[in-house]
Amino acid sequence: MKKKIITSAFSNLYTDQRIEKVCRTLYEAGYEVELIGNDWKGADPMERPYPFSRIQLSSGSLKTAYFEFNWKLYHQLKKKADHNTILHANDVDALLANYLIAKKLNIPLVFDSHEIFSEMPAIQGKMSQKIWRYLEKQVIPKLKFMITASGSYAKWFRKKYGIDPVVVQNAPKKQDFTIEIPENNPKILLYQGALNPFRGIDKAILAMHNLEGVIFKIAGDGPRKREYEELVIKEKLEHKVQFLGKLKPDDLRKITVTADVGMSIEENGGESYFYSLPNKVLDCIQARVPLLLSNLPEMQNIKNQFDIGEIIQDHQPENIAAAVNKILNKGRKSYQGELEKASAAFCWENEEIKLLKVFENASK
Repeated sequence: MKKKIITSAFSNLYTDQRIEKVCRTLYEAGYEVELIGNDWKGADPMERPYPFSRIQLSSGSLKTAYFEFNWKLYHQLKKKADHNTILHANDVDALLANYLIAKKLNIPLVFDSHEIFSEMPAIQGKMSQKIWRYLEKQVIPKLKFMITASGSYAKWFRKKYGIDPVVVQNAPKKQDFTIEIPENNPKILLYQGALNPFRGIDKAILAMHNLEGVIFKIAGDGPRKREYEELVIKEKLEHKVQFLGKLKPDDLRKITVTADVGMSIEENGGESYFYSLPNKVLDCIQARVPLLLSNLPEMQNIKNQFDIGEIIQDHQPENIAAAVNKILNKGRKSYQGELEKASAAFCWENEEIKLLKVFENASK
């Protein structure tokens, strides 16, 4: 009899592809899966083959929302969990409630750290950073089962807390690439993901002054959206930059596959960014789209294995433009052989084997 897994996350669940893939893999492996999120920033309708619910939050600010969520999550887990349950917490903002219930019932807890939460740019230098660091320090060294999203993250946690996480990268499912590569005119440079600071988006907008016959499409939403829209107007680049807004995962995939160049030029906005392997890199690899990359460890590591694009010299707009032109001059077709090899290496089918092993061990 397979155990019940209760997965929880401070997330409205709708666009979180990692959680969706993890839960689907566990469900298809025969576990009884239940998913708990919240309604922070909306609660779009969605369908899943397993039960899910969203905790309603009345907090007006993120600070209080974290406390409210963990308080309500604790009481939900207390009702739902029993001795046949594995708890599965996603990120530090869902960890405390899970840890307390796991300890109370003496049941296994699997912690999945999608990033280094206490080192994210949004909380650097704030009081909340001290609280999250304290929580990490108190709980993570006591955990038995942990997974994380990149090899560099795993090294960081090992050095900091003496725990050895299993690396489960957030790769998409393997896609058979059969479409005809479009002959775009103008060519398409694509950014997909959250519109947050330190993503190089503003620098890429300025780089459009140095790019002819190219349109920059920005798919996503986030706190910096208005600032970037204003920058486009100020620089008179409305004819060269398009904001596509937040897209459903399926709609985004249809856009990704049409791009000539995908972009992941994160800046060093602290250790969480520095050691990350952004989802968009792996999404573009599966869509067989060459990439414009920054010189951060995980991206450098992929580039060393497979020639899937170009690494920018720095974040000067003219150097970004030069790297884009280099990819466009070579052409998307010339990268296909290496992208094909990379797509076989970086796919969910490889990652889920490691994921299932962790839950098998937790079941024992």
